[in-house]
Amino acid sequence: MTVLPSTVSTASAVPVVPSGGALRGAGVTSVTLDPAGFWGVRQGVNRAATLRHCLDWMERLGWIENFDRVARGETTVDRPGWQFSDSEVYKLLEAMAWEFGRAPDDELAALFGRLVERVAAAQDADGYLNTAFGHPGLPGRWTDLAMGHELYNAGHLLQAAVARIRTGHDDELVRVARRAADQICDEFGESGRHGVCGHPEIEVALAEAGRAFGERRYLEQARLFVDRRGRGTLAVRPLLSAEYFQDDEPVRSATVLRGHAVRALYLSAGAVDVAVDTGDDELLAAVTRQWAATVGARTYLTGGMGSRHQDEGFGDDWELPADRAYCETCAGVASVMLAWRLYLASGEVRYVDLIERTLFNVVATSPSADGRAFFYANPLHQREPGAAAVDGVNTRAEGGVRAPWFEVSCCPTNVARTLASLGAYTASADDEGVSLLQYAAGEVELGGFRMRVDTAYPSDGRVAVRVLEAPEGEARLRMRVPAWADGARLAVGGGAAEEVLPGWVDLRRVFSPGDELVLELPVGPRLTWPDLRIDAVRGTVAVERGPLVLCVESTDLPVGAELAGLEVDVAAGVRVSGDGAVVSGIVRHDRAAGPALPYGAPDAGEGERVELESPTAIDVPLIPYHRWAERGPATMRVFLPVRG
Repeated sequence: MTVLPSTVSTASAVPVVPSGGALRGAGVTSVTLDPAGFWGVRQGVNRAATLRHCLDWMERLGWIENFDRVARGETTVDRPGWQFSDSEVYKLLEAMAWEFGRAPDDELAALFGRLVERVAAAQDADGYLNTAFGHPGLPGRWTDLAMGHELYNAGHLLQAAVARIRTGHDDELVRVARRAADQICDEFGESGRHGVCGHPEIEVALAEAGRAFGERRYLEQARLFVDRRGRGTLAVRPLLSAEYFQDDEPVRSATVLRGHAVRALYLSAGAVDVAVDTGDDELLAAVTRQWAATVGARTYLTGGMGSRHQDEGFGDDWELPADRAYCETCAGVASVMLAWRLYLASGEVRYVDLIERTLFNVVATSPSADGRAFFYANPLHQREPGAAAVDGVNTRAEGGVRAPWFEVSCCPTNVARTLASLGAYTASADDEGVSLLQYAAGEVELGGFRMRVDTAYPSDGRVAVRVLEAPEGEARLRMRVPAWADGARLAVGGGAAEEVLPGWVDLRRVFSPGDELVLELPVGPRLTWPDLRIDAVRGTVAVERGPLVLCVESTDLPVGAELAGLEVDVAAGVRVSGDGAVVSGIVRHDRAAGPALPYGAPDAGEGERVELESPTAIDVPLIPYHRWAERGPATMRVFLPVRG
């Protein structure tokens, strides 16, 4: 095994470190979020509640005991959890590593250490590590590449180890991950088994592990997996097509993301890593093309991806039904992963804009305020109130309420690792200076700058940046003006504010401590009309406020009013209300329920009909979509029918 010098100091705590390119992201220790800010609150809840919540559930269900059973050499008779449950343990380890790497915590560190010991004890002598295959009473190794998730699980183990070494610890978890990666390279290398995993993840994990551990062999294995994809090597199952696995067409020739959304996004993120580190411009261009096509015609207003419940997948172009939107939380996390890598490779602002939209309207939507319940799917229209959350394992991903745990519980741990490392996505640096990408109250120390950011964003558009320390000589400080922010204004050093266009605003000068910049973003409510090619929402309008998508909840309608009877009057305008808005509208009240009339049925004589009172004019409150269902089960919609 050839070990190369690591591409990053183990103290830099940066999740993604391309070996080439000018841009580098912030480390999780470089950004300190204010505990009372929008993201600081969520990061604090994640640390205080969500991490232990996930650990307790996996302990309760026996998913961690699976490792103990393998370590003891017992024959498994009835293994709890799906074959991918190991990955949830690894995602939790990653979240813990970023979290106490960001801010030390003895109790959390002790929980982490005990969990690593149990995982390490289950590893075979040759490095293989899995609790669902390869042991007494279980199927043999690599006997179900399509659905077994062995490589997928190993990928999340590697990402946990990357978090560990990047936060300054080259310890047992890192050694376990290295042995697992070496075994995979031996098994699936150029002269080994010619196969791929049914659920991509190993590609992006091997590429980043190669960077973090200084091991080129891992990058080469990631390249092999990317190039093997799309050759029809996976055994297709009933009701699951090759497209579901992204095994229908090679990455280089595909024109759009398709099939299972999370799989597609993870694969694309790994392909970008491979392309950047090997200088493969053709591969990078292919993924860039696919991303643009997918965002242009297969992505929801919220940034959510995946319109089909069957296969948890992308639909065709413009197939974006609001009420049947799947928009899995994990797809939102994976979308951020892909867009971040494309940003680091290109420096283009469009990727950061999508990250903002997805963070505020998918990632922030999933967890409850207490961090102990989650949305799996994120529809944009809830026709029936969901049943009250069950204090147990929920078998259904779509329920209209946040649930404490799921039979397939990939989303809670994915949210946990994303929030723990969130600061890394807020800023980047290059040889010219620093770029502020996401606006959150706190401090940023990067590229020779130390800055204080004061803002109540997104409810308020004022972002004040004060320089506390600055590089010697001229430097560039770049700020992002979101694509929606027409009319934004920037004041420098107490001077008059001047209008700035969406995109990048660059300030090049010699900065000094005390310098201040104030960016004013227009976060008032605005109307957003859907593309006419989206049949499902034609004749409707959505309301946005800054980066937030707003929605109407039945909770805010008059007693007896149904959301299905609501129409809005856009001519009357939209007004600010708290962190949401108010729009004028009318609502119809149901008097009596009866069988619905079929199309073309006569007006009478066909049984009892639903009679409606005269429309009643009301003010319709809209709340941020990320807060829907916090007050209990309700109906909800983002796209509102327009009164003709």
